[in-house]
This record gives sequence, structure tokens and C-alpha cells, in this order.
Amino acid sequence: MKKRRFNLLYIVLPLALLLMTACTREGFEGEASVSGKVAHHLAGIGYATVFIKFNAKDFPGSLVSDYDASVIADRLGNYKIEGLQKGDYYLYGFGFDSTSFETVKGGIYVKLGKEEYKTVDVAVTE
Repeated sequence: MKKRRFNLLYIVLPLALLLMTACTREGFEGEASVSGKVAHHLAGIGYATVFIKFNAKDFPGSLVSDYDASVIADRLGNYKIEGLQKGDYYLYGFGFDSTSFETVKGGIYVKLGKEEYKTVDVAVTE
């Protein structure tokens, strides 16, 4: 009876390729960035969450699972998202206005060039 040699390369190489493609995130391999303020009636919304959807021009929905990534604004409502590729993005801000005691939300479409840096405020409302 002939013994078959088990070649570890047949398992390791496909697994490594799978892991490398699974870890790359579309949109975060570029040199463009967007920053701004999440604001309600011109007042910054501290610690608001800014969700980002890649390759989107229209509002994708309000579910967290509808978005590709998110960042938390600072205490003044300022946010920054770096490492973006050229393309279309939809930003959706969600937070709590402590002066009016209301949850606020809103979004905006952003188009970025290859190495572009844009300042885009995300206006939110009740």
C-alpha cells in the first residue's frame, strides 16, 4: 500500500490568502480624509457617533449594520476619518443633545478625490 504525503503547503497557503483578503477593508487603504463637526443648531454634539458607508451616495438606513465603520467625535463634536480611498461616502451622525435632552441624527453625502482632505459638518436634528 502506497502512503500519501500530506503537504502542509496545500492548507497553509489558501488559509493565508483567505486571511489576507478578509482583513483588508474597502475604503481604508487610501490617502484621503474627511473631518468636521457633528452639530445641532450650530452647537457641537459631544461624543456623537459618525458612521460611514463606502460607495454610497444616498442614505443607506439607520441600522448600525448598514455601515462599514464608525468613529466617535470628541467632546466638542469634532470627528476625523483618515485613510480613505477616492470615492463616494455617506456619513451618518447620531448623538444626544444635552441642552435640549433629545436624540439627534442626520447624514450627508461626501465625494473624495485620491489625496483629498475635506471638512464636512454633519448637521443633525431631532
